[in-house]
Amino acid sequence: MSDQSRIRHAFENAPVFPMNARMRYVLFSDCHRGDGSSNDNFLKNQNLYFTALRHYYDRGYIYIELGDGDELWENRKMSQIIELHSNVFWLLSLFHQRNRLIMLYGNHDMEKKKPGYSDTVCSSYFCTQTQCMQPLFPGLTFYEGIILENPCSGLRLYLTHGHQADALNSTFWKLARFLVRYLWRPLEHFGVLDPTSAAKNYVCKDRVEQRLSSYASEHQMPLITGHTHRPRLHAASPYYMNTGSCVHPRCVTCIELENNQLSLVKWALSVRRDQTLFVERTVLSSLRLDKEIFSKDRPENNIN
Repeated sequence: MSDQSRIRHAFENAPVFPMNARMRYVLFSDCHRGDGSSNDNFLKNQNLYFTALRHYYDRGYIYIELGDGDELWENRKMSQIIELHSNVFWLLSLFHQRNRLIMLYGNHDMEKKKPGYSDTVCSSYFCTQTQCMQPLFPGLTFYEGIILENPCSGLRLYLTHGHQADALNSTFWKLARFLVRYLWRPLEHFGVLDPTSAAKNYVCKDRVEQRLSSYASEHQMPLITGHTHRPRLHAASPYYMNTGSCVHPRCVTCIELENNQLSLVKWALSVRRDQTLFVERTVLSSLRLDKEIFSKDRPENNIN
């Protein structure tokens, strides 16, 4: 199967969620939540992420995670990840209780595509605040792709992880997992980066992004992904967008959707003049969703 076929397949039976000027969405990807060990790349940004998550929860946003939320290649047990980052999962569970949580899977958490995964692995967790078991994600479905649609304008946004443009991380993901778990993870301690990773290898990153961008432009379908960890939102080339990741060295990035506008946002630690630290939200770029930017009269057979 070609990369174009894999991308198309992600949206063949994708659920459609409403999008309008009153609704607020926030899109995160590639959190790579781990088990708290030295290989847990999420650990250094967990406070930034939690602060951002709390901001979006308090303001009524719907949270969408575009895959690789949890690092299940380096770690075998989801329960260990949940236990270590129980404060994060507590807040995510509140999103779920209010029907404001949409989860996709990526290559590093491909196991979530198994039917009933949320009920067998993520149905409950031990809450440190209440010191008892609490519901986590009962009944939650993890999707490969979803579509956000404005029923008035007909404009659609296509959301998926983006690993479909990379054969090793999609078709041969079990081989890639084996290499990461038993070869590249031990070598990471010595500063050796995984050359097969689109997030760490710039040649691979450029190739994957070119495939995603070409597909989106050719089919005139606004496509938002993660996978490469490189944030992107440009009016000059609007069809392909990327949320970035939560494992950047000094920040967390995401994409907000509010009032028919997409905004690429960075959350980072900053210093006030009195030398106190605070978490700062910075808008890096914005893109207005209207017919001036996107063609909504796209032939329906573009994704069929």
